[in-house]
Amino acid sequence: MPDAVIVAACRTAIGTSFKGSLTETSAFDLAEPVITEVLHRSTLDPALLDDIVFGEVMQGGGDIARHVAVRAGLTSVPGLALNRQCASSLSAIQTAAAGIRAGMDRAVLAGGAESPSTAPVLRRRIPGTQDWQDRWMSPSHPATAEAPSDDMSITVGWNTAKLAGVSREEMDAWALRSHQRAVAAIDGGRFAEEIVPIKVRNAEGAEILFDTDEHPRRDTSMERLGRLKPLHPEIEGFSITAGNSSGVNDAAAAVLLTSAELAAQQGLRPLGVVRSWASVGVDPVRTGLAPTEAIPKALERAGLKLSDVTLFEINEAFASMCVASTRILGIDPELVNISGSGCSLGHPIAATGARMVTTLLGDLRRRGGGIGVASLCAGGGMGSALVVEAFRP
Repeated sequence: MPDAVIVAACRTAIGTSFKGSLTETSAFDLAEPVITEVLHRSTLDPALLDDIVFGEVMQGGGDIARHVAVRAGLTSVPGLALNRQCASSLSAIQTAAAGIRAGMDRAVLAGGAESPSTAPVLRRRIPGTQDWQDRWMSPSHPATAEAPSDDMSITVGWNTAKLAGVSREEMDAWALRSHQRAVAAIDGGRFAEEIVPIKVRNAEGAEILFDTDEHPRRDTSMERLGRLKPLHPEIEGFSITAGNSSGVNDAAAAVLLTSAELAAQQGLRPLGVVRSWASVGVDPVRTGLAPTEAIPKALERAGLKLSDVTLFEINEAFASMCVASTRILGIDPELVNISGSGCSLGHPIAATGARMVTTLLGDLRRRGGGIGVASLCAGGGMGSALVVEAFRP
């Protein structure tokens, strides 16, 4: 099968939903600049692009990929919107790679965008009445008391902490390190190459150039995190707080994949190659542990072992699931999320997977290349993992 190589990757800076710099910027407005920029960086003739696969979760349906293709002047390119909850843009990359490895496509742009700040409010008629329920969201799974579909702090964060025996102190320590690493990456200029600066209007109506992740907190500490109240104080022992959870965030990210043959023909220099991927389903109660099954499955498909991996990105939907995943799989935490993740950078749901792959490739290439794994748990009892090999710059 043809190799699927990644020839360009980029993202917007990540905003804090509802009160940050991207509050007035829609998912469509976030997606367009990353799609345009990733094509520009690749130098690929847009006429050779076969498809766009783009993740979206909260934008009310429709086809964001085709919408943005037309906006970007790519009217001959179709588009596929994809929803696998938190793993949507990672699955978009997997779908693009599959089309290339099957020989059906030669160049596919993949990614995702999310804007909780501007997401539509859905309504549903209450059965048996003529009344309407406001702020309704399609459930990711059939809700139970142990795994509600509308509260991931219980379904993912708390269940994982209980199942894996993760303490409040361990979660807060992981979150603190995440903020410290994200701030160090920002100050060290490590994100400068991957971020596309965009002009936006903030909540006050002023035009600004947004080019720096705004969610990481420089002033956080174990003492500050320890003072935060549990999100559910009515549940005995509940230890999930806003501090050891991911943020609610706005952003977009995209990568361009081609066949290795097309890249060579067009004189493109790949950043890396997709080696394998895997997605799994688990009981919704165990959603936060899904990466512990997806990661080994993806590595096995690539003929690799955990010891072959240089760096991991495991999305911090909640710090508990990262502590649990590293403990269960025996992964050195020093190799995980070295530039921060959901607790610090934030979790722009449908964009997170592509953001992780973009950051992972940059971090690996700064180390001279190597094998990287990106993995997320996803609402409804799912998990996904992607194995890439980054090339030496």
